[in-house]
Amino acid sequence: MKYVIIGGVAAGTKAAAKLKRLDRSASVEIITESDSISYAGCGLPYYIGGVIAEKEELIVNSPEKFQSLTGVQVTTGCRAVQLEPVGKKIALLNLSTGERFEKAYDRLILATGARPFVPDIPGTDQKGVFTVRTPDDAEEIRSYIKNNGCRTAAVVGAGFIGLEVAENLMAQGLRVTVVDMAGQILPGVFDPEMADYLKRKLQDRGLRILTGAALKAVTGGDKAEGIQTSAGPVSADVVILSIGIRPATDFLKGSGLEMAKEMILADPEMKTSLPDIYTVGDCAEVFNRITGKRQWSPMGSTANITGRLLACCLEKNSGRDSAKDTGCYVSGHAQEDGRYHGCLGTAVVKLADGLCAARTGLTEGAARESGFDPITVISVLDDKPAYYPGSDSFIIKLIADRNSHRLLGHQVIGGGSVDKMNDIAVTGISLKARVEDFCDMDFSYAPPFSTAIHPFAQACCILKNKMDGVLESFTPGEYADGAAKDYRVIDAQPQPKIPGALWIDLTRVNGPVEGLGPDEKLLLVCAKGKRGYLLQNRLKAAGYKKTRVLEGGAFFNRIKAGTVGGQIPPEEVKRVKGLGCLQDKRYPDVFNIRVITRNGKITAGEQKVLAEAAERYGSGEVTMTTRLTVEVQGVHYDRLQDAMDFLNENGLLTGGTGSKVRPVVSCKGTTCQYGLLDTFSLSEKMHERFYVGYHDVVLPHKFKIAVGGCPNNCVKPDLNDIGIIGQRIPHINMEKCRGCRNCQIEKACPVHVAEVKEGKIRIDPERCNHCGRCVGKCPFGAVEDYTDGYKIYLGGRWGKRVARGHELQKIFTSEEEVLDFVEKVILFYREEGASGERFADMVERLGFAYVQDGLLHAELDKSRALKKDVVGGATC
Repeated sequence: MKYVIIGGVAAGTKAAAKLKRLDRSASVEIITESDSISYAGCGLPYYIGGVIAEKEELIVNSPEKFQSLTGVQVTTGCRAVQLEPVGKKIALLNLSTGERFEKAYDRLILATGARPFVPDIPGTDQKGVFTVRTPDDAEEIRSYIKNNGCRTAAVVGAGFIGLEVAENLMAQGLRVTVVDMAGQILPGVFDPEMADYLKRKLQDRGLRILTGAALKAVTGGDKAEGIQTSAGPVSADVVILSIGIRPATDFLKGSGLEMAKEMILADPEMKTSLPDIYTVGDCAEVFNRITGKRQWSPMGSTANITGRLLACCLEKNSGRDSAKDTGCYVSGHAQEDGRYHGCLGTAVVKLADGLCAARTGLTEGAARESGFDPITVISVLDDKPAYYPGSDSFIIKLIADRNSHRLLGHQVIGGGSVDKMNDIAVTGISLKARVEDFCDMDFSYAPPFSTAIHPFAQACCILKNKMDGVLESFTPGEYADGAAKDYRVIDAQPQPKIPGALWIDLTRVNGPVEGLGPDEKLLLVCAKGKRGYLLQNRLKAAGYKKTRVLEGGAFFNRIKAGTVGGQIPPEEVKRVKGLGCLQDKRYPDVFNIRVITRNGKITAGEQKVLAEAAERYGSGEVTMTTRLTVEVQGVHYDRLQDAMDFLNENGLLTGGTGSKVRPVVSCKGTTCQYGLLDTFSLSEKMHERFYVGYHDVVLPHKFKIAVGGCPNNCVKPDLNDIGIIGQRIPHINMEKCRGCRNCQIEKACPVHVAEVKEGKIRIDPERCNHCGRCVGKCPFGAVEDYTDGYKIYLGGRWGKRVARGHELQKIFTSEEEVLDFVEKVILFYREEGASGERFADMVERLGFAYVQDGLLHAELDKSRALKKDVVGGATC
């Protein structure tokens, strides 16, 4: 028997090796146009990011090694150009010599795989534009970034490969923007609420993501300089096209082979419509194991499974008994009939900072489209006991059929073994298990591995409770769509954390709750969902009939403003503001009373009055503002007049020196209506880490730090040695933009860089100051998503010689990242600065480009910097 296999990456090599093991006398030949075979395509992003150090590690087998191991003949560098099924021949082209020749076969296996899709738009042929399909592609990307000093990247396509590439580019220090024309990341793979959670986490990591934005062109001249999208331009030194792939089947046109959208159609034994021709891998269409509908599954797992199974089917149908003797049958139903029983779309991905996600089966939308009546639940559960080191959470979404209780789909996000969770679901779905079948399964348990009741079983128990009406809830999707708009929010967490919500201590509920009517609509929100369910149970027993638990709790959902009680009318907020009462943005009914001081001085008696007012009417705290005034913090609206009367009746109308880090100054961004970061928290951490922690470290001169909560720059951060400013970077959902003539985003933009063009809102990224005023202003939700971050200025100074700080290119996205960077700046100043030289002068002497590159991309030896002898030059 002479087998000819076209294609030698995953499916082709798997089928070839198995065929040769089953029948050593068979002639098996792989023909591939590449010079290599059997490479790890799924590892390409990690080679780009340097996790995989050498390109050779991606090559599973060389042609020579594979040939010696299996006995399969391998011919490289030859492309299939025409199929002649009548004569059982295939025409080939030698890519080196240009020679065309024919190869006869008894049985032909088409495993040609797929090719990257490159859209027909301007600029895709420029230098610096890449696809990611082969080890050579990954090598070229890695070399280009290094040789061209790339600092920014645009990744087009928010699928698995696109997001993996983006994460690995960020690991190399690049600023990355991901663009996808779909309305979510991982479209068709995860349900919208799960994808939205992943998107928020990636944005928190610093990844810029534009969804609902179509690629129009790659911009540049000699080489790529960015991309033009329907959401506006994106600057980039390197562009990665990860839009998708298409079956590599062009040579089959006119052959008579039955195809659909370039995919080769086959039956469960991988037979095509033509005699003795079979197909496996990314060029073939398979079918869904649950619905039986045809489905494309261009996955390495599907390719390997079907490649191996095809060899078994061919051997089984050959009339030989060797198939059974050599153990060729695969698991499940294939043991009985040797047929492929379909895919589930199973996938797993590692994203940023240990965040992983996996899925299998039908999404909620696909289940509904396939005729099922889906019921779902989202649960946030411990992956291990909370007391065990390294414990984390799983976010689990289960999709089941409401009538039969059959499990249809599973999606999971977490830092732990999401693959293990997903594989449990794969097994259950493949065996048509019901949700309740998992509840008493004897899963492995020990604290390093799992909880006593396995988290998968717990999720199934929660869904079973929902099916039985024991748990009445809103899914995150329902909540985001406004299903709870008429519900009063009840904070069921151990301590009150939801601004404006009524907090109820679960442990004290043993009957009716004062102030709650039995027919009142109540949304029970806790951290993850469990306490909400327990509270619902108690409230039901007390006669409350209209309660809903928010699935996933505050951990998963964004608790929206406007859904809480205690709102003060806007006109009243304006009135009391005129009296000096400024609203604390965290709460709808809490204010800070500003007290006017004289020349920044207050007497001991006045301090006592302030202290008493804070204790009697507020939170017990008094803050100094940057304008040398004082605020009594945390006064509830109903006590404002009493507090103001007390202050009026009593007539109301501290530092560092030397060449060291000075006390940190900050605005009140924590409570300010425009504040975009917790300035109190960050400045306190800086005070402890740098003013206290570096108090004995001598610097070339004094070093001042300022923290501003927003681009209003009240404390002039850019006039300090280092200044941190809060940022809120808006993300436009182009699908939700209706191009209104009277656009609320345009109105909200204080710097007038938002405008409707060609029927869509645009915000110029080069001119936007990231004040965040536009977020939430669109009534249709076009600008709801955003990334909170920190902009940093270096080398500012005020006094006798004013110097404005230089703005760093990078936007920082966590307090810890900012703290680590500030420390690096201080150490860099100690190493590079001359005695008596202000930091601003050092930046000017060395050049800002050199300073920025050293701080963002170079390694710094902390111990060496601290050991250096430094003589300071500050005189005050």
